[in-house]
Amino acid sequence: MTEIEKLKDAIQNSETILIGAGAGLSTAAGYTYSGERFRSIFSDFEEKYGFHDMYSGGFYPFPTREEFWAYWSRYIFCNRYDQLASEVHRNLFELVKSKNYFVITTNLDHLFQSNGFDKSRLFYTQGDYGLFQCSTPCHQKTYDNEDQIRRMVSEQRDMKIPTELIPKCPRCGEEMTLNLRSDDLFVEDDGWHEAAERYREFLQRNLGKSMLLLELGVGSNTPGIIKYPFWEFTREFDETTLATINFGEAFVPKDIRKKSIVINENIAEVLEQLRGES
Repeated sequence: MTEIEKLKDAIQNSETILIGAGAGLSTAAGYTYSGERFRSIFSDFEEKYGFHDMYSGGFYPFPTREEFWAYWSRYIFCNRYDQLASEVHRNLFELVKSKNYFVITTNLDHLFQSNGFDKSRLFYTQGDYGLFQCSTPCHQKTYDNEDQIRRMVSEQRDMKIPTELIPKCPRCGEEMTLNLRSDDLFVEDDGWHEAAERYREFLQRNLGKSMLLLELGVGSNTPGIIKYPFWEFTREFDETTLATINFGEAFVPKDIRKKSIVINENIAEVLEQLRGES
């Protein structure tokens, strides 16, 4: 039996499915941060500032805040608001929608929610491109940024936004920033804590039952969030199976290999194949 056939059986026969999703899943859905997609959106920034992918642009020391927000508003817009339906996420949803499922993800792009997944079964651990927070932060609250981002994108000229569009905290007046976990200033608002509690309750109710841990596109940047806990669950609970799909980067420790399904293939192609056979 092939690894994909094993995964198909595991999806069909598991009572519960816990999905752990990393950047590789968004990449499989077409949300790449380099190459043609980057050039089609940021060719002017590439020519002026000399960086060649969105990730590098995120660390560029822009000389003014107007330029900084011109870059980041366009970045947020193309990765959070200017979204087409993701066949990858739709296929995944069709495979798990009738199951007792939950999703924990380090992705910030909202692709699960915009492609059918129940918001109450999602935990975005690292933030959301669609939220601002105070940069200080003076309080533990986040703010939807869609209207502000769309204005920044539509009104920017020569890679600068109008100064009056630089977002300011409504309480202290300091500049806002993205709700993106990069340091200890990250705001965990009420919504974050509620999702964390739902995840904790899901684990409490279901660990020890027949469970499939489905790790999709998870790399080694923040292994403590998904990868390492999934390994420990697999070790500890007899009825748990781990499946990991990540093109060229799928692996598990030797001691849980017999309880694991390891697929070093394109996530989109694997999900399409599973969906076609379901």
